[in-house]
Amino acid sequence: MVMAKKISEAERQRDVVEKSLKQLGNLIYDQINEGEFPWIMMQSRSIDNIQYDDTVRQYILGDRMIKRHSRNIKHIRPFTQLVWTAWFARELVKLRKTSTLREVYYSARGQRDIEYNDQKESDNIITDLEVALNKAREEFGIFPEERSAIFGDLTIEYTVPGYEGRRTNLTDHPDGVMVGPAVTSSEFIETTANKILVIEKGAMFTRLVEEQAHKKFNAILVHTAGQSPRSTRNIIHRLNKMWGMPVYIFTDGDPWGVHIAMVIVSGSANAAHLRGLTTPDAKWIGVWASDIINYKLPTENLTEFDKKRLTELQSDPRYKEDPWNREIETFIKLQKKAELEAFSLYGLTYIVDKYLPEKLNEN
Repeated sequence: MVMAKKISEAERQRDVVEKSLKQLGNLIYDQINEGEFPWIMMQSRSIDNIQYDDTVRQYILGDRMIKRHSRNIKHIRPFTQLVWTAWFARELVKLRKTSTLREVYYSARGQRDIEYNDQKESDNIITDLEVALNKAREEFGIFPEERSAIFGDLTIEYTVPGYEGRRTNLTDHPDGVMVGPAVTSSEFIETTANKILVIEKGAMFTRLVEEQAHKKFNAILVHTAGQSPRSTRNIIHRLNKMWGMPVYIFTDGDPWGVHIAMVIVSGSANAAHLRGLTTPDAKWIGVWASDIINYKLPTENLTEFDKKRLTELQSDPRYKEDPWNREIETFIKLQKKAELEAFSLYGLTYIVDKYLPEKLNEN
């Protein structure tokens, strides 16, 4: 009975998405049938309509709306692309299939009348569809390429076709499980972990798995592979919300690592139209600029690009509090940066034996 309930919930969600896509198609059909040039209303994604909301602690879209109207010659191309993308998304949902962003782009190129200059233009139209229907592309079955991974004592139950009801524990795979459509849509059944440790880089993720950090820290390990994909951020959010597990983020000690951590905490301006991707109480525990001093880490000089990025972060309202502001100022003062691997100076297990225990104890 429990299994049937979980599967029916997944089916219900698919039905809701398919209904939304069908309603969009019916709207356009009715407009044409009534002799109108079809149009779609959606929130504007322009920079001046994106604002940081202190209440939800993430960027959100403002109230300004735009009408994409096929009467306007400038809108005909993106309007046509949007309609085709909505049709393609409905086919995915109806057939219970998935597609990568890249596959959507090439599928469109296979249509005689649908053209894109590049994949960036295709991705932008997919985001427009998200905004128009207030749903994430993952709900349409559209995902980026798999590159992040997860490992730890977490039992999941699949809901994808052919695997419904099948369960696996994420410790069954010593390299970690890739965060793809099957894991993203799975149900989380049980875990003994009491925290989540998010790691930016693959080499450090592998080191923590080898050293059985998931047991030592009673944690689920999540590898973001650089900037965390949305599916991975959603999983972090779900685990944190479902079991109240605190989240600790571990990145390179540079301006890019700082931002990688903040995107997990408060999202990005590009995803201001979505919810469920942020974990506002997640803590960035390093590598801090002050760690470079305290642990006497090997460093590299900041590049001009790094310096420019630090200045940009200082002007972002999300970084006004400590440790963000303090560490950004320390990076600027030091003019240095350090990688996660820098701790190998003290031995391969130093990161697990000393650094992480100290940082987790502080936080």
